[in-house]
Amino acid sequence: MGDKAHTHPGAAGRARAADRPTSVRNVVLVGPSGSGKTTLVEALALTAGAVNRAGRVEDGGTVSDYDAIEHRQQRSVQLSLVPVEWDGIKINLLDTPGYADFVGELRAGLRAADAALFVVSASDGVDGSTRMVWDECAAVGMPRAIVVTHLEAARADFTEMTRVCAEAFGGDDPDAVLPLYLPLHGPEGPDGHAPVTGLIGLLTQKLFDYSSGEREEHEPDPDRLPLIEEARARLIEGIIAESEDETLMDRYLGGEPCDVETLIEDLEKAVARGAFFPVLAAAPAAEGARRGLGTVELLGLITGGFPTPPEHGTPQVTSIDGTPRELDPCDPDAPLVAEVVKTSSDPYVGRISLVRLFSGTLRADQTVHVSGHGLADRGHEDHDVDERIGALSTPFGKQQRPVSHVIAGDLACVAKLGRAETGDTLSAKDDPLLMEPWEMPDPLLPLAIRAHSKPDEDKLSQGLARLVAEDPTMRLEHNQDTHQVVLWCLGEAHADVALERLRSRYGVQVDVVAHRVPLRETFDGRASGRGRHVKQSGGHGQFAICEIDVEPLPGGSGIEFVDRVVGGAVPRQFIPSVEKGVRSQAAKGVAAGHPLIDVRVTLRDGKAHSVDSSDAAFQTAGALALREAAADARINLLEPVAAVSVLVGDDYVGPVMSDLSGRRGRVLGTEQSAGGRTLVRAEVPEIEIGRYSIDLRALSHGTARFSRRYVRHEPMPAQVAERVREETVGS
Repeated sequence: MGDKAHTHPGAAGRARAADRPTSVRNVVLVGPSGSGKTTLVEALALTAGAVNRAGRVEDGGTVSDYDAIEHRQQRSVQLSLVPVEWDGIKINLLDTPGYADFVGELRAGLRAADAALFVVSASDGVDGSTRMVWDECAAVGMPRAIVVTHLEAARADFTEMTRVCAEAFGGDDPDAVLPLYLPLHGPEGPDGHAPVTGLIGLLTQKLFDYSSGEREEHEPDPDRLPLIEEARARLIEGIIAESEDETLMDRYLGGEPCDVETLIEDLEKAVARGAFFPVLAAAPAAEGARRGLGTVELLGLITGGFPTPPEHGTPQVTSIDGTPRELDPCDPDAPLVAEVVKTSSDPYVGRISLVRLFSGTLRADQTVHVSGHGLADRGHEDHDVDERIGALSTPFGKQQRPVSHVIAGDLACVAKLGRAETGDTLSAKDDPLLMEPWEMPDPLLPLAIRAHSKPDEDKLSQGLARLVAEDPTMRLEHNQDTHQVVLWCLGEAHADVALERLRSRYGVQVDVVAHRVPLRETFDGRASGRGRHVKQSGGHGQFAICEIDVEPLPGGSGIEFVDRVVGGAVPRQFIPSVEKGVRSQAAKGVAAGHPLIDVRVTLRDGKAHSVDSSDAAFQTAGALALREAAADARINLLEPVAAVSVLVGDDYVGPVMSDLSGRRGRVLGTEQSAGGRTLVRAEVPEIEIGRYSIDLRALSHGTARFSRRYVRHEPMPAQVAERVREETVGS
């Protein structure tokens, strides 16, 4: 890889980058916030000659974290694509946010990529969230490598960090996670810290010196070679163990020397099929330097060891009616199949869709079919429309560099697809297809909002529609019970970005209000009521009298209406009117304005007038009768209860169960899960888990996940109900 001075097999015969799928590499960078992913992307762009100084494109601007929100928050909040070219290969670097609230952007990057670089800081180690993403990649067989950053930190130890990575990522085979290079340290400074100035290749035993700002290759001093002998032997044995040549291990154990080129080829094959996970070191270039430490080696790994798009294959594809379709993987001449992995808005260009092509060729000004299915629960209606795309371009920071076409395996931006949303499929208009959507986390933090002013109210609906079209991890709810507009987000930072985008992109100012859960009311016992609606004001009057009995029913029964009138006291044609009035009043509530449920209302008597009785009069009488019955009865407040499932590391099971109990939850049981985790099942009142996504993250150090679903409404404890009533009156 980097040892070969970027002359990996086949490089000489490769055509210009992105001319064919085998000349493309799609790589996503994964790691916690602050691990140095964006800095690494900029260092790779500098080494590849895409920028003229760290983080700057040739005519100005940064290659990553260019959004104004990212500048203010000093962290990535969205997926960024930075394409570079190395050794005749186009490398699409997908920089993802490391903060948990933006995991939707991470999953989009994983969908668009064919391999992953896990970036870990030598000063911080490997956190639980990064381990979870590693397991997700392992489940789908995605090739991976590890890059250790922040080697300049005072207590950074590459050898120790490699051991930690092997323990965290190696699972049952820690020898599948081994370094390809060892860092070389210069003289100690005044603080006693010796900076890393170069690398030594364990296979070739060549020294690569970066101390001058360039990469200089030397033969190492003979006294250095014994120092790397143990690490070199482990690496060779690890490569041989994954080799497809079953005789290689026998020859090695028999004392036969191994050809370095053969080892490198076996290493590349093992990396490409996700069986071996090399560890490398990298650091940004010093001021005035042209290349950062380890960047050439890393680019060599990407071009030589990571799989081509045809090797990665295509997600499941069907016709619009669900019929499975078989397509040749990544064939530029096959039917068009592309997926929108990210949607954004530009004040001058309009909507821009970042797409990954899995099959076919996409050309500027082509008419395509846009299909979006399966996200109705998040405010995305199913849609199938034909649209003419605008210009095609390759993003680079804020710039868009025009291209005439994009082939299978590559990524590009499409302008002016007005209906396309993140997750949609683009296909030929005469052969519409649909890709299986990727898995996205459920947004579980509610953010209730309202327009700040009348002008904002006029723009709110359109702004929200654009917001959820860009971000499928956000769900828009218009709650019919509480009459609130609710944005469901992944966390507070996710919510903050949503509010800022509403204001800065779409010119909508909103106020955040307290989120209300949909409560219900029911009768605690039997009660009776009489509704009398008698008015005479000239002409036809209004006359209707009805008498009802109300009794509670078991949960889930709804409203049951029973007619027990005898002797025609209420004419038959007006009995449905009474029922309509009762149900209308029940929907409005009888005590605190919450819908009434789980009661039987029996109409037992009444009176009518031959001239003045009417449908409207008996509707009013029915509503009055129900209100009178409620005035003389005890009304219980019912609260929604959710079934909550928490997947958490075994170390945090006790605190999680204790916390759920403190939220008035009932723990139903636990189940052992893979990877040293436990699934905790409980039922918890929804009013107690509004901020549970935030609290659980803090409680478990970001390693737990939970899901929730509505189960039923049940009576609220008296003290809690009283507090809710007081809050309702106060508001």
